[in-house]
Amino acid sequence: MIFIFKQIPILRKVVDERFVNHRLRSGCYGGMAGGLLACGLFEYRHWVNHVESWDLFAVAATIAGVGLALMIWYLITD
Repeated sequence: MIFIFKQIPILRKVVDERFVNHRLRSGCYGGMAGGLLACGLFEYRHWVNHVESWDLFAVAATIAGVGLALMIWYLITD
């Protein structure tokens, strides 16, 4: 991704490594917030309405699974 910015002259002046770092960190925090919200809504609907929303569970499990898979991938390839 950084290589694209270095090849386009006008973007090289506007975008630097800090921009890419902030973008990666914000995406990470956004994913964690989405996963926590999905888990929280699943638990709320389970305890208050006594209904299991498996779609929310699937979203939370997907976010957690992708996060763990990427952590393992980076650990192996680094």
